[in-house]
Amino acid sequence: MEAAITILALLFVAFVALGVYLTVKAVGAAKRGVDRTITQARRTVEDTTLRAKSFGQTGVAGELAQLRLSLRTSMRATQDALHAGVAEDPSLAESVDLFRRLSAHGLELDEELKRLEREPDRATVSGLLPQLRERTQRITHSADSLRWAARDRARQFADDDLDALNAQIDIEAGALRHWTVEERPGAASGEGTSRGHRPGTDPGADWPAPPAGAGNSSTADESWGGPAREGAPQAITAPDPQLGTRYPWQKSARPETTN
Repeated sequence: MEAAITILALLFVAFVALGVYLTVKAVGAAKRGVDRTITQARRTVEDTTLRAKSFGQTGVAGELAQLRLSLRTSMRATQDALHAGVAEDPSLAESVDLFRRLSAHGLELDEELKRLEREPDRATVSGLLPQLRERTQRITHSADSLRWAARDRARQFADDDLDALNAQIDIEAGALRHWTVEERPGAASGEGTSRGHRPGTDPGADWPAPPAGAGNSSTADESWGGPAREGAPQAITAPDPQLGTRYPWQKSARPETTN
């Protein structure tokens, strides 16, 4: 009895622990989803604001907004391209690691540009613009190089796969066109052997044999739709002149006369 109670208590504790674990996981997933949504919304608002500043403002403020927008656009596009490509091509893992190191410099520059947007001393900020512009170009150039290299690699793999597929299709098409008489459908059952003369075969073997007992009579000749040949042997019983076929070379029967 005590053993049964102990087992039930252990099962209850296990179910409670499992429920707590699942609850914590669900809450964590929901929190991450909310944080991801908030981050995406904040990023969209910030990009929209930077785009408006870069087009609507001039001078130092507009220049800083353009640098930040160019930096963020390039880094985000490279991140999306590498993360999408590494799922299909594991060799891009090293490129992803390099991009993480580059992202550290990019985030540092973005934070510096953001602080300079609130700097009241515009003269000092204007003197820093050439250096900031060079750093931005170096980071975006490296990010663009990684992104286009990954895209070129994926496109090359797609072209190689297409070339191999085209070669296989050409081989299969050539094999389908290389047929013989034995491979033709119906050739094994003798279908089509009486349809006419084929090159390389005996012409006489393709025609059906004449009816039994026909010999060289006119009946055998007329079976193919032509008239009886002249000089062909006639039957023993003469045909009825009223029913037989008249030919120009046959003499007309004389009428019987009575004396």
